Amino acid sequence: MPKTPFDPTQLPIEAIAGEAAVLLEHLAPDWLRQRFAQPPEWTPEPSEPPLGLHRGEPTPASVLVPLVLREDGVYLLLTMRTAHLNDHAGQVAFPGGRAEPADADAVDTALRETEEEIGLDRRHIDVIGTLPLYYTGTGYAVTPVVGLVTPPFELKADPFEVAEIFEVPFQFLMDGANHQRLAAELPSGRRTFYAMPYQNYFIWGATAGMLRNLFHFLRA
Repeated sequence: MPKTPFDPTQLPIEAIAGEAAVLLEHLAPDWLRQRFAQPPEWTPEPSEPPLGLHRGEPTPASVLVPLVLREDGVYLLLTMRTAHLNDHAGQVAFPGGRAEPADADAVDTALRETEEEIGLDRRHIDVIGTLPLYYTGTGYAVTPVVGLVTPPFELKADPFEVAEIFEVPFQFLMDGANHQRLAAELPSGRRTFYAMPYQNYFIWGATAGMLRNLFHFLRA
């Protein structure tokens, strides 16, 4: 993906999504496991419209949505991508990447990519389910794999891909009051997207879009 032709942090806020937060008791490990074991009827939000930069079928990819079980609550682990990458440089992202022929399935892709990018061994990850495919404007069909991560664990970032690893309280992200709606005018047309700024981290684009789907899934 070419470097973003605009600075998303400087765009005006068009609206706040504003839905009620997921109940705190529904952010507990046992409830989350049960929700994925018996999913409700729900409707995902539309994926990103294509930017016209990718020809052919979307490239299969997977990301891990790592929910870290800390003593004071659940946290979402995220990465900051390095600034020199071709794809989504400098953006906040889930660990993950494109599928490889040797991967057994989408879950295997997410676990392999997570270990390669941030050194998190799959033995610490309890995969509880997946979300629907999310199609990015850059031509990827992404499977979000949700996993519960139990400390203690060690991390080691791949310095080529990952500039920083950090955690955000899951409760903050599962509150519609923290979901901003932004828009940008591009040569391909007007594009709208979500952002969830937290402290000095700007979570937006596909990462925020997949979090919105997780939010809807848990609220359904």
